[in-house]
Amino acid sequence: MPDTRKAARIARVLVAAVAFGLFIAVGAAAPGRVPRVAHVVVIVFENHERSSVIGNPLAPTFTALARRYAEATNYRAVTHPSLPNYLALVSGSTHGVTNDCTDCVQHGPTIGSQLTQAGVSWSAYAEGFPTSPLFAKKHVPFLYFPGQEGYVHPLTDFSPAHLPAFSFVVPNLCHDMHDCSTAVGDRWLKKFIQPLLTLKRTVIFVVFDEGTTTIGGGGNVSMIAAGTSIRGHATYANRADHYNLLRTIEDALGVPPLARAAAAEPITGIWR
Repeated sequence: MPDTRKAARIARVLVAAVAFGLFIAVGAAAPGRVPRVAHVVVIVFENHERSSVIGNPLAPTFTALARRYAEATNYRAVTHPSLPNYLALVSGSTHGVTNDCTDCVQHGPTIGSQLTQAGVSWSAYAEGFPTSPLFAKKHVPFLYFPGQEGYVHPLTDFSPAHLPAFSFVVPNLCHDMHDCSTAVGDRWLKKFIQPLLTLKRTVIFVVFDEGTTTIGGGGNVSMIAAGTSIRGHATYANRADHYNLLRTIEDALGVPPLARAAAAEPITGIWR
């Protein structure tokens, strides 16, 4: 083969290799990696085992999201009751809290303070905050860290068209299934999540704070990942918990892992 033809063939191979490399870098997450995203939304529900939600005829929205997008099927809450799970989810530690105290002040960084320091937008949104009888402080962990309460807003302020990079969403005591039925929570989720599913480079994590057993410390609960950043019909089967989810969120937003999240593996294999 003449040198010119050989050189042209080599050039074509190199161009194809570069193009494939760019596809891997831009179009899909590399295996074992979490891609950077524009928006992370976390929605926390209450006190149900995975087995009572996924596949339950009263929870068609939860089941459909888990099957259409991705679910961590071996996901555990870390303890009981609610508050230490919420603290773990945003700070990587339960801070030694073993009850649902309302006046126990916590210290140290959270995913919120990390993002503030990095100049990245974030907010927590609580339904009924601050005065509704269906609002529960124990479900809004940022209220326990001095200086972070200013980032907590009523859920009525939440706007899919104007999302910060990180949103932490807390339904009220009825809609989170704490005081009301699975069917009520499912209907609330269907209405709330629909506008989020088409937003570009967005992931919505739907998770339960704890279950009703002591499996893994706090029960085997459902954790669903949905949105345009998630590959369809995906499953993460490795054992995971709130620390793994925090690590995943921190990787997706480009901040370092906190406390026990530093030793936790991110949730991978579910990303586009």
